[in-house]
Formats: sequence, structure tokens, C-alpha cells
Amino acid sequence: MRKSLLLYGLLLLLTANFTSAQSIYSVDNKRTVKLYEEGRNAYASGNIKEAEELLFKTLDREPEFVEAMLLLGDLYHSQESWSKELEILTRSLEVDSTFFIPTYYNAGMAAYNAGEFDIALQYFNNYLQLSDNENAIKRARAMIERVSFVKKTVENPYDIELVSAGEGVNSELHEYWPSVTADEQTMVITVLRPRDPQLFKEKGDDLPRNSVFFQEDFYMSHADSAGQWQNRHLLMGHLNTDSNEGAQTLSADGNWMFFTGCGRNDSKGSCDIYFSAKTDYGWSAPVNIGTPVNTPFWESQPHFSADGRTLFFISSRGGGEGGKDIWKATLAGINDEGVPYFGDLENLGSLINTSGDENSPFLHHDGKTLYFSSNGHMGMGGMDLFMSRKDSPGNWSEPINMGFPINSGRDEIGLVVTARGDKAYFSTDGQQNSMGAKDIYSFVLPEELRPEPALYVKGKVFDAETGMVLAADFDLKSLESGETIITSRGSSFTGEFLVSLPSGGDYAFKADHPGYLFYSGNFNLSGNHPVDRPYYLDIGLKPIESGATVRLENVSSKRILTNLTPALRSSFRKW
Repeated sequence: MRKSLLLYGLLLLLTANFTSAQSIYSVDNKRTVKLYEEGRNAYASGNIKEAEELLFKTLDREPEFVEAMLLLGDLYHSQESWSKELEILTRSLEVDSTFFIPTYYNAGMAAYNAGEFDIALQYFNNYLQLSDNENAIKRARAMIERVSFVKKTVENPYDIELVSAGEGVNSELHEYWPSVTADEQTMVITVLRPRDPQLFKEKGDDLPRNSVFFQEDFYMSHADSAGQWQNRHLLMGHLNTDSNEGAQTLSADGNWMFFTGCGRNDSKGSCDIYFSAKTDYGWSAPVNIGTPVNTPFWESQPHFSADGRTLFFISSRGGGEGGKDIWKATLAGINDEGVPYFGDLENLGSLINTSGDENSPFLHHDGKTLYFSSNGHMGMGGMDLFMSRKDSPGNWSEPINMGFPINSGRDEIGLVVTARGDKAYFSTDGQQNSMGAKDIYSFVLPEELRPEPALYVKGKVFDAETGMVLAADFDLKSLESGETIITSRGSSFTGEFLVSLPSGGDYAFKADHPGYLFYSGNFNLSGNHPVDRPYYLDIGLKPIESGATVRLENVSSKRILTNLTPALRSSFRKW
């Protein structure tokens, strides 16, 4: 909840009054002052309803008792009843405009939170004229800038519709951190669920949302043929525990997961990043991915990019811009247990990171468009969603606030964009029709916020002679630059694979498995291509034998492939 530092100053002032002589109150009626002090004590004890009733009785007896109005204003602020707070603070200023000058600032904050932007600007400007405190003036000027930005943003909204992910995904609980595979068939979310469902049913929102009463677990939903998300279910395997698991990211094919675990026996700090892989019995037991990603500081909110090589994450370690920053690390290898390890640690720099907190990075499949949350860039309030693009030399552009109604006055986090680039998912607690405090929504991205579209090639690899499935390694290389764009690995138990294909390029695609001849195909995506239809490619690899040869295929973007045949035109480009 939002708290003004000046409100704490007000409380200190009123506390001093409470412990001083009665004559320093703005009224001197003993019975009224007693009612007021009873209300103060009830508020201090957390008895909000009783405190409100006592303060109302106080004001019924003495309508110009300013201290009671200001305390009632703080009570409404604590309950996020912004309109009521604004009303009572305005009334106090009408009674005595000089009693407590910071009331102008607090009234401005109440008006801002209530969406009354013109009134907020008026109060902040009044405060600037009346205050002589340099820090307070700086704070008021910052709020004038923010309110002006929010006012302009709200008056120029994007024409979009926020669509709930539906009852199969959302519930009365908190749902957040959506992760969606490139084929848009699988979604994994984090759910804050009660340890005792019956107690939650009895207490509801009055039950403290801490680890004593709640735990974070992963749920999965699959899309039906119409693209509707079906009823979620707990992930199978050894991933969910009695501890908290959250802020997950899936690889593009859905076979790898990185997530945040806190307070574990093998943790290097308060929260670390862990790895799990999909197996034939469910998800494998999580493994701490170690240094240099994890440190004694706070690491969280990983994002494993579609290139199969880059891990973005949030860390509070030093060496950044302050607060929590976005960092990235590059895949250095995979150990004998199949666990990836990383190196080449890098902070994303001052254009992305601020002295505030950055949050939930997501690099689109195009490899160029970054989405993230921040409270350090100019925004609507809380954590706002931003977008930045990387140019050919690798420099990030100035982040763009994603506007209204995508952003609200509350927290927007965990945005992901589909491979096609036209649709986004995120979680928010700022929507009136939400089923709970935080729910998953989707929306069609405005053109100016879209990345370049990406396709994917999906299929399975098998032994061409026996039909046995094979877990192949994949590389996608730019034929123009020779650079490896994407690396991936197929499922070890199904042989299935999914590799992203960024648009606008000409790529060489290689599938390789030890003891077999590799497969090579070329994808030309430099022209027009249908972004709504992927490539399906089943690859039969031949065991290495004397005299065996490999066929190098050319795959044209002008033709959608299902079950590649030898009749497909080929070009003999050397890998």
C-alpha cells in the first residue's frame, strides 16, 4: 500500500499532542478530547471500524476538530479508501489551511490515488508555494511530473481489451508469473495457495499472506483446439515442495524450467535460481544453478530466452545501478547430470536499470525486444511494464512505458509475449473484474509495442531404422553472419523438439545426435511468411555406417511442411 513519508510526520505530530497538555488541541472540550483519544487508541490497536466510529462521534460534537480529521484521513489512507481520504483532508484544509502544511501534499496523494489528477496537481502546487523544506519541495515536484505523465497517459489510452485467462487459470487465489511455450499450447503459472484450505475459507482475505499460512506452487494449463485454457493442475514430479516455488520461466519448447526458491538448505543467499527438466515421470528435482548467477544476495525472477543460451534474472548484488537490477548470464555448458551452468555475467546498464527496482525481464523470440517491470522509470504507480529494443550494435533504446490500460496504479508484473508477437500475457491486481487479488490477463499488443514475429519448427527426432526416439541437439545459424542464433535440445523421452525461427533471415538448421549422421535444413524467412502457421518436421537420423551420406535440405518459407519428404527441393550448402 502507498504510504507518504509526510503521513508519518503527521502521526508523530499527533502523537506528541496526545502526550502533551490538553490545551494544545484545537478544541478544549474534555468529553470530545476523550472520545478522540479513544478513537486514537482503537486505531493504534488495529480496531479500524471502532476507531472510525469514535472519530465520527468526535467530529459530530466538534465539526472543526482538525486533529480528528487528519487522523481519520490517515485511517482511510491505511485502508486505501482514497476518495474518503481526499474528502476529509479537503475538509480539514477548509477549517484551518495552515494547521499542518504537509496536508496539502497528502491531499494531493489522495487525489492522485483516487484518479482526480487535476485536483492532485492543484494541491501539489499549493504545497510548493507553502513549504520551505528542500527535500519536501523536491518530492512535490517529482509528484507533479508523475501526475502530469499519468494524466496524459490515461487521457490517451490504447484501444485494447484485457481478457481474463478464464476460470481454468484464475481463481479467488493469487495467480501470477505466466510462462507460455512458443507453440502457445502450455502455460505454467505461480499460485499462492493456502496451506489450510478450510482456514482460508473461513478467514478469506483476513488471513495473513505469509509463509505460515500460504505457499507458492506451480500449476499448468493446456490450450484446447480453440485456444482456450483448460483447468489447471499441479505440476507432476518433484518440483513443488512444502516451501515456496515461484517466478518461473520455461524454455521455448517447455522442456526446461528455471525458477526462484528461497530459504533452502542449498541456497547461497535469501533467494536463489534453480533448474528443473521435464522427464517421463514429471519434472526433475530442482538443482541450484550456482555461481555466478547465485550469490549471498537476492536473486530471483529468471527468464531463459528463446535463443537457448541466455538467462536474464533480477539481483540485489552490488555493481549495478541500485535497488534490484536486471542481469544476464550466458550458457557455458551442461554438466554430466544434465544441469546447465552459466558464465559471462553482465548488468543490462543504466538505460534499463535505475536506482529503483526492476522486475520480470522477458526477451522476445526475436532476440531484440525486451519487456520488463520497473518502479524507477516514469510510470503510473507501483511496478509498470516497459519495452526496450536492442539495435544491431547491441545497445538498448530508452524504455517506453506500455501505457494505459496495460499499466494501472498498482503492480503489473510478469509480462510475456507470444512468438508471433501479437499477444501478451501478464498478471495484475489493478483490474476491477479480477477473480482475486492477482489474475492472469491477455491482450492484443498495439502495433507500436510489438516485437518482430517469430515462427517455430516443431517435430520429433527418431532412429530412421528402428523408430526409437532420439534426444537431438539443435543449432540455428544465420547464413548471412555465420553466427549461431539459437541452440536447443530435444526431449530425452519423447524425442520432440521446438526451435524458434526469428523472422527476416536466412538460417541453416542442424539436428545432431551422437552416433548418427546429422540433419541439415535451410529456412529462408527473409520474405513474406505466414506467422500463424509453424513448420512441422519429423527427422529420421541414420546411424553412422561406412558409406552413409547426409542429405542437406532447403526449407522455403513459402511452403508449410508436414512430414518432410525426399521430394523436397534441396540445396547443398555447407554447414
